[in-house]
Amino acid sequence: MTVFDQDPALKALDRLVAIAQSDTSQSRRVANFLLAWWNAADCSGFDFTDLWMVDRAIADDILTVARLISLRLEYPTAYASDRNSSNWSRIGGRNCSPDPRPAGPDPRP
Repeated sequence: MTVFDQDPALKALDRLVAIAQSDTSQSRRVANFLLAWWNAADCSGFDFTDLWMVDRAIADDILTVARLISLRLEYPTAYASDRNSSNWSRIGGRNCSPDPRPAGPDPRP
């Protein structure tokens, strides 16, 4: 089994949060990705074809964070840094509440 190094993923997450706070077509796509993790039902859906519409480095960061999400089974609040914690609920110009459901047990065998 490959060991997952969380540090590069957290750096990618910080970059994505910073991008999502700006006002460009790429930032809206990044915001959709982050908000889908935050609370997809109320805030956003993420269209994976949006990966075609962002710079390669941004797409790589999204995929890195997606791997973190799949392995850690935690909501983004578990990774909020002092710098970005207050900004999550206002990413993309939307005021969204976090998903109230706790992450469940690992469904994988």
